[in-house]
Amino acid sequence: MTSADKSRHVEVKDGDQTVAAADVTTLENAEGTVRTSLLPSSGHIPPGSRASLVDAVMDLPEVQAGSRLEATVPLGDAESLERLRERTEDTVTRQAGSTALVDADIPSCGPAGPGQEPGDQVSAS
Repeated sequence: MTSADKSRHVEVKDGDQTVAAADVTTLENAEGTVRTSLLPSSGHIPPGSRASLVDAVMDLPEVQAGSRLEATVPLGDAESLERLRERTEDTVTRQAGSTALVDADIPSCGPAGPGQEPGDQVSAS
């Protein structure tokens, strides 16, 4: 990561507990490429939390301004992968060890995400 790259951390909470998080990096010298690593917590995660995390990432202004998304998702995280497919175009997924790598185009006018589940909180820093 160069000094011009910008990073952000996004979390989805259920009450006081973080149930999913993502690190998002906007690459300044990569023609609108945004990289993210989705990091769901271990243990029980309320249904919809992973989709809410994808929505929170995709709704960030710097992601909306991007043209290309490179995401790392834990292998087997079907909820996140499905939501990424819904929110992106020309999505290609491939396995790399214990993760799935997603390469996709970011639509210029992304669809509005569904509302959060009651009790969910999303924060970005």
